[in-house]
Amino acid sequence: MSQYYVYVYIDPRNFEEFYFGKGKGSRKEEHLFEKNESSKVKRIKQIQSEGLNPIIRVIAKGLSEKEALLVEKTLLWKLGGTTTNISTGHFSNNFRPHDTLHLELSEFDFQNGFYYYNIGESRNRNWDDYLRYSFISAGQGARWKDSLSGFKKGDVFTAYLKGKGYVGVGKIRETAKPIREVSIQGEPLLSLELKCKNMNDNVNSNELCEYICLVDWYASVERNEAKWEKSYGLYTTTHIKASLDAQPKTREFLEKNFNLNITNLMK
Repeated sequence: MSQYYVYVYIDPRNFEEFYFGKGKGSRKEEHLFEKNESSKVKRIKQIQSEGLNPIIRVIAKGLSEKEALLVEKTLLWKLGGTTTNISTGHFSNNFRPHDTLHLELSEFDFQNGFYYYNIGESRNRNWDDYLRYSFISAGQGARWKDSLSGFKKGDVFTAYLKGKGYVGVGKIRETAKPIREVSIQGEPLLSLELKCKNMNDNVNSNELCEYICLVDWYASVERNEAKWEKSYGLYTTTHIKASLDAQPKTREFLEKNFNLNITNLMK
């Protein structure tokens, strides 16, 4: 049903737009009668105390609810934090974060992203296998499987080994799938000579098995050659995957120590 519209509240004292919303029917007038302590209601009361009323205008009409939500979010993004809207609106993950127009961001200015990947060595995974057979993994639970599944084909990442440092920079060649379905040069991964002998734990469970991304390494080193400088302010986290868009020092360190240009790799 295309009955939705997007509206704006304007302060008649300075013609400043201070609230955007979406609705149908009489929704746009309902805020005039609200009695909560929100910034929006306080602004309306201030206007009314001067014998005036907010100017209410419909900006777009004849929309589906999903279309209205997208238009609302676009307007909220454009005005940043200058409105009295409490919610940033739907589709937030589809919009560039504010105050980042001076930066080049993964998935906005590049087709793919640049990420931190935490190897998380354990009984189920080992960096030596990753290095030898060109893959990364995570699993033994939905939380970790879902994190690895967030990688898209072409994403660039750096691999971090706890207690050692950064050991490689690579690109995702194939997105995550259960280890039992993965072959390398025609041979099932689990049939290869792996240093980690427990990668087949929960092998028949889609929720609990180990998941694999095949990768191409641009640069990689043995664990005893890991790149790290304690005083450099390098980024680490216990999460499996994290964006490095806001970590310029780490990016600079990786480019210097692995002799790479990350921007060129992402193009």
